[in-house]
Amino acid sequence: MNTRFPQPFEAVGCDACRNPAALGFEFTMAFQPIVDLESDRLFAYEALVRGVDGAGAGSVLAQVDDGNRYRFDQACRVKAIELAAALGLDRINGCRLSINFLPNAIYRPETCIRATLEACSRFGFPSSRLMFEVTEGEQVSDTQHLIRIFSDYRKRGFITAIDDFGAGYAGLNLLATFQPHVLKLDMALIRDIDRSPAKQAIVAGIALAAERLGISLIGEGVERAAERDILLGFGIRLQQGYLFARPALEALPRP
Repeated sequence: MNTRFPQPFEAVGCDACRNPAALGFEFTMAFQPIVDLESDRLFAYEALVRGVDGAGAGSVLAQVDDGNRYRFDQACRVKAIELAAALGLDRINGCRLSINFLPNAIYRPETCIRATLEACSRFGFPSSRLMFEVTEGEQVSDTQHLIRIFSDYRKRGFITAIDDFGAGYAGLNLLATFQPHVLKLDMALIRDIDRSPAKQAIVAGIALAAERLGISLIGEGVERAAERDILLGFGIRLQQGYLFARPALEALPRP
């Protein structure tokens, strides 16, 4: 890969990643729950980047470029862990912290995970509760690189997930090469699925493939009870969306 780093990646530690001046802008996190409807428990909270004034992710991501991508990725992990620990996420039985990462910002996963593990140690958050999502919509310049990252994370006991599955670049080709623990179905597939036989057929096919591959599915963007029920009919017990709770800035909203 030809990703440029602002400084040697070995030198970026927890303190550096918490320094907004070094990054060039400030941000914080909102959290949205992922619920397990079968057990009526919280499966995870996803950390979603936000401006410190609550502005959406787009306003923050617009400031990310090749010069600060690596530092931003590391800073997001540290901020998510710091806030999750302060909010007591680890005291919720079995609940995970789901962190989005930028695969194009990671050079060597075994080195780049250091700040994450350091943050877990510093803030008293169990690393075994971490789940890492990569959005399928981010064009990965080197698929084998992504697979190496996922493989390293799996060995460390992290949950691995592909976000927005069905909407981006990798799709079934990536799935045929590497099977993550979790696939998060893109919300475009979920929206009004109860009114679309085509969407139902597609999601039913993905659910069957996931079952055979031992992969869990999460339905994203669930806003109506009818959508929830259709997904449950396909055996998709893990769901996320406004029907359960909206993202809350620096807080853990309960469904």
